[in-house]
Amino acid sequence: MSMFFKRLNEVSSPTIGLGCMNLSHGYGQHVPEIDALRALHEAFEMGYRHFDTATLYGATANERLLGNALKNKRQELLLASKCGLAIEADSGKRVINGRPEILRQQCEESLARLKTDHIDIYYLHRLDREVPVEESVGALGKLVDEGKIGGVGLSEVSAQTLHQAHKEYSIAAVQSEYSLWTRNPEIALIDACQELDVALVAFSPLGRGFLTGAIQADTVFGEGDMRANMPRFNADNLAKNLAVFSRFQSLAQSLEVTPAQLALAWVKAQGSHIVPIPGTCSVAHMRENLAADSLTLDSNLLRELNSMMTPDQIAGERYSAAQQVDIDTEEFNQ
Repeated sequence: MSMFFKRLNEVSSPTIGLGCMNLSHGYGQHVPEIDALRALHEAFEMGYRHFDTATLYGATANERLLGNALKNKRQELLLASKCGLAIEADSGKRVINGRPEILRQQCEESLARLKTDHIDIYYLHRLDREVPVEESVGALGKLVDEGKIGGVGLSEVSAQTLHQAHKEYSIAAVQSEYSLWTRNPEIALIDACQELDVALVAFSPLGRGFLTGAIQADTVFGEGDMRANMPRFNADNLAKNLAVFSRFQSLAQSLEVTPAQLALAWVKAQGSHIVPIPGTCSVAHMRENLAADSLTLDSNLLRELNSMMTPDQIAGERYSAAQQVDIDTEEFNQ
């Protein structure tokens, strides 16, 4: 059993975690700190024990938020963060840097913001193509040996990169976007994770809100909302994708569950080594998502779901060409 699942077991975590990015970053929302703190406290009280953040989110604001919210509960949860991708204070630009000295510096700063002496899983947020992955992972491995992090993770990497990295230092978890309408991990990464006993942490398992039914043809994405630049959400593609989504929505209604719960149950059913981390700013949605932890799907239902929103049915790439440059994951040929 990987270090990741050992820690989840130690803290009696559900098989659904909480992605905390939305509270500070990504979707153009600015949640007042008092409301964000309250939401994190309520998330813990309702049962979440796996909290995921990153140096990038809110230009370090998200880590500070979690540090303030969870410092007195630290021993009762799995705390994950990410390095190697940050927002420069001077320019405000996103910068990928996987050099060992930068990763160590970012770890020290993350520990201070999170008000802890160790981070359970510390991910290399993006592969730095100018630095061999072995160098980046080797540096993170030294942080494990020093007790500053519990395990090394990778994010948005291919199966090939995972194999390369794992030879240098044991990888505990890989984050990749995975949902009914984003099945890229099925190309190779799911099998690689299973082979190497690595947890696959599925981010955006609700399709960045698409699989909840909250996005309509007339939805306008506000300033700072990353979806405005994602091809699947542009007007023409969105109309086609909503037509495909209607079948899924009808199925959820017939089962008397929400689309979000059915989408999360599908991700969980793809393998015992797969853990979804949906993100939301809404306490009600946190509760709705967590309820999917006890939802199981029979083989007939899984077959029906597997036939929905397959790559050939979805219009548009998941990232724009500019965004795709930073991504190492396998892509379907469309």
